[in-house]
Amino acid sequence: MIELGLSPADVVRVRFARSPMQELATSLTVLRDPGRAKMHLPWTTASRPRIAGLGIAMLRSLLDNPRYVPNLLIPPPEHTGTTFGDELARVRATPAETVRADLDRMRGPAPLAADLRQLYDDPERRLGSLADELLAYWRAAIEPVWPRLRGLLDADLGYRADQLTSGGVVQVLATLHPDLEYTDNALRIHWSRWDSRSPARGTGLLLVPCVFAWPKLLITKDGHQPMLTYAPRGVGQVWAGRPARRQVALAELLGRSRAALLAHLDLPVSTTQLAGYLGLTAASVSEHLSVLRRSGLVTSRRSGRSVLYQRTPLATELLAAG
Repeated sequence: MIELGLSPADVVRVRFARSPMQELATSLTVLRDPGRAKMHLPWTTASRPRIAGLGIAMLRSLLDNPRYVPNLLIPPPEHTGTTFGDELARVRATPAETVRADLDRMRGPAPLAADLRQLYDDPERRLGSLADELLAYWRAAIEPVWPRLRGLLDADLGYRADQLTSGGVVQVLATLHPDLEYTDNALRIHWSRWDSRSPARGTGLLLVPCVFAWPKLLITKDGHQPMLTYAPRGVGQVWAGRPARRQVALAELLGRSRAALLAHLDLPVSTTQLAGYLGLTAASVSEHLSVLRRSGLVTSRRSGRSVLYQRTPLATELLAAG
């Protein structure tokens, strides 16, 4: 069992954030062993041709240990609006002592692979090469699906915010994962192969939803603030196909553009994203969304600087009936 003691000072510092880099790192572990996360097979099948031939040997070596992701690859996100560019800049700026401590912890008694040995010996120069590998992999494997990942993550963060309002931190922590329990001022992960107990020391707890973490729960305690990574609610929807055939009948009722909008709104999406998907102007999408919202077919909520839209259960029933 892993036990993390949470004092009152820690509880008031519990926060949520979104991490594109966490998605990137965990996605590579899925690619390495797709049979352990069969739900992600649609993404795995589509991504393998796109990453074939990419020079990402150092990145693969860093993630060679399935039980440990180096801290330098997953710097704790600072807020829910953290972008991949923000995190990539932090990787480039990782202090040399942090790089070496990570690699020492990762290798144990075994010698480092040649590319990691170079990173150990000259972190400042080799971090630039690592950042190039991360960017190449991001563009090939994660960026094409990031709007759907982000939509699911934003939906989960909205749900957790509602939980926090209605039931407090206790309710939030109690519903994150079946292996997780919060009781007696401690967060416990019931893993029989581990035996670790430590306090959070007033730093709080960072909670990060991550699609590619499914079905696992990940915990990082080596940094300033402990970070718990969990699979968001509704993760089984992330690769579900859009009901394109069902749009035909609905288009006769609402019009083709509005029917297409509803089909894309199975996960929260912004006006800009919808405009890109459908080849419409943002102004046109905004006008259609306003009509759909007044008709009770779409809901909206703010996430940072964006407004995210999602279809209502009534709209889903209309699509299914179509």
